Amino acid sequence: MTYLSKTLILVAGLALSACSQPDRFGGGNTTDLNAARAGAVVPGSANDPTSPLFFQQAVGDRVLFAVDQSSLSATAEETLDGQAQWLMRNVEYNAIIEGHADEQGTREYNLALGARRANSVSEYLIGKGISPARIKVVSYGKERPLEICSAESCYAKNRRAVTVISAVPTS
Repeated sequence: MTYLSKTLILVAGLALSACSQPDRFGGGNTTDLNAARAGAVVPGSANDPTSPLFFQQAVGDRVLFAVDQSSLSATAEETLDGQAQWLMRNVEYNAIIEGHADEQGTREYNLALGARRANSVSEYLIGKGISPARIKVVSYGKERPLEICSAESCYAKNRRAVTVISAVPTS
């Protein structure tokens, strides 16, 4: 036998042996993938209505504000109604409300504006029945922009309040 044919036989043998035990590394992942393809609820995924990922993607984790405003629009209230319903059903989670501003204005002004925006969201959720003990408010002002450019399209995305879901501490 030539060197080439021996190499081909060896490679073919290794390839076949690699396929002989598909679950040799635990195999727990293939069931989850098959369940996800079949439309079943995979815990922690975006199709699990009790997961933070579902909250973020299906309910909506942010509301936007007009320039120099902290009042809620009708669209924001609709999103916050969904957030309140989700939080009422999933009491094992807390919410951290992050207030943000665009890059216009001073750092101090934007920190205060971010705080007003976060407080508006917090007060709305509390008004819908969420316990104040489950909500924490923080302002980042203009320090954590989503978009960085000097155009209104970027500024509009940065004028926001984001509800971040966190697990309730067990202690």
